[in-house]
Amino acid sequence: MNAAAPRPSTPSHAELPRAALDKRFKSQDWQSNPLAQMTAQQYLWGADWMRQQREAWLKSNQTSAEQAAQARFYSEQLIEAMAPSNFLATNPEAIKALLETKGESLQNGLANLLTDLRKGRVTQTDESAFAVGENLAVSPGAVVFENEFFQLLQYSPSTATVYERPILMVPPSINKYYILDLHPDTSFVKYAVAQGQTVFLVSWRNPVGQELNDATWDDYVAKGVVTAIMAVQAISGQKTINTLGFCVGGTLLSVALAALAAKGQYPAQSTTLLTTLLDFSQPGILGVFTDEAQVQKREAALGKGGLMPAKDLNNSFSALRPNDLIWNYVVNQYLKGDPPPPAFDLLYWNGDSTNLPGPMFAWYLRNMYLENRLATPHQLKTLGQTIDLGTLKQPFYVLAAKEDHIVPWQAAHASACLLGAAKTDAVRYVQAAAGHIAGVINPAHKNKRSYKLGKTLASNPAQWEASAAEHAGSWWDDWAHWLKPLAGKTIASPKAYGRAKFKAIEAAPGRYV
Repeated sequence: MNAAAPRPSTPSHAELPRAALDKRFKSQDWQSNPLAQMTAQQYLWGADWMRQQREAWLKSNQTSAEQAAQARFYSEQLIEAMAPSNFLATNPEAIKALLETKGESLQNGLANLLTDLRKGRVTQTDESAFAVGENLAVSPGAVVFENEFFQLLQYSPSTATVYERPILMVPPSINKYYILDLHPDTSFVKYAVAQGQTVFLVSWRNPVGQELNDATWDDYVAKGVVTAIMAVQAISGQKTINTLGFCVGGTLLSVALAALAAKGQYPAQSTTLLTTLLDFSQPGILGVFTDEAQVQKREAALGKGGLMPAKDLNNSFSALRPNDLIWNYVVNQYLKGDPPPPAFDLLYWNGDSTNLPGPMFAWYLRNMYLENRLATPHQLKTLGQTIDLGTLKQPFYVLAAKEDHIVPWQAAHASACLLGAAKTDAVRYVQAAAGHIAGVINPAHKNKRSYKLGKTLASNPAQWEASAAEHAGSWWDDWAHWLKPLAGKTIASPKAYGRAKFKAIEAAPGRYV
């Protein structure tokens, strides 16, 4: 560290209430206890000083942007972990609970800790309140195709007529598909069906044991996305279908469509991309995990086989917001012995992660996050084809989220500019309020939050933002209006699932979830 960096001056007594502005120290137990209040204030001063020292060191050593981001990320992990609220001896709320319950809070806290150690992750909500297929993922439907990588769900119509051209939804393989069918009140699938869309959805298999240990990125593209597209074409009898990809699902979908385009095949009438990275030059906070050394480590451990455990992925994402997603639960559930927070379906889904095949994961890290090969035409090879996103000229609906720390909205804009549709102004670029998930799952009937829509995509984010107008409510209705003319004519709703060679295998949500 640079010793020449200025040390913050000692604040006066009048500045002490600053601790009351930090949610960790706002309770009366902190504010009415002079020693606790002083401990909190000294911690905040110390944290400020450490950040000043860090920034001075980074400046004096002329570190790269990537190195600076890593230094800030890991130093913030340390700073947040050192908060006095995280320790029983310096947390007056925990001490009060210990005394009032005559030690029972500590006993409960240890039980909570042991439960989470067995899970390998922090429990963020009352998980006993949920069951997939009972109160989550309950939209009526059936599995109409399956292979070792995914099950294809077809949902039952809720209208007398439907549009002839169906929509295939590809969720991220890193999580369970039911984020798109979370609860009847928040289900994007249910909403789309109510608009007269025939919805097909990919339910990725969660590999365990030796299953899919050797699966590659190409396997996920060919045996996953491309196979799903062909199945939906066969079932619907439509040469072209509408497509939708969410997060990594959008990356897989875009690569699959570009690989098919290289073969002269264009199965997508339209494509919707929800918080999706195609240009990884601005990878958000996840960039701290993807330098050369870390990618080489993953390649050595997993590149030739094995699984990237779901708990490791989950813990990595939690570390992006340590106070909200780690220490908040440590304090309440381990130190104070409180039960997990009330049932919240989104947090339950967040903890229901999946494993990933090692070769696929390692390839994705190097070729996308580290080398950003998808952003340059013909630098990435998939299914024996060099990939050029400029060949994708069908209409696109690209959704970014203003507060997204996984796919920064500027990166989503840069990704949209790579598409061939951008050159013909066939990209509808929309920015939702909130973050990576809450920006997407925002039911229209609740009329919450807002979204921004520009006149054109524009050549850079600043120009787009200057032209964008804000609209109250959810983007869902805007998307439905955009999709309607791309869905074809209306026909009578089908009476059965699947088709001759695609008989219903089992009811949704299926076994893979």
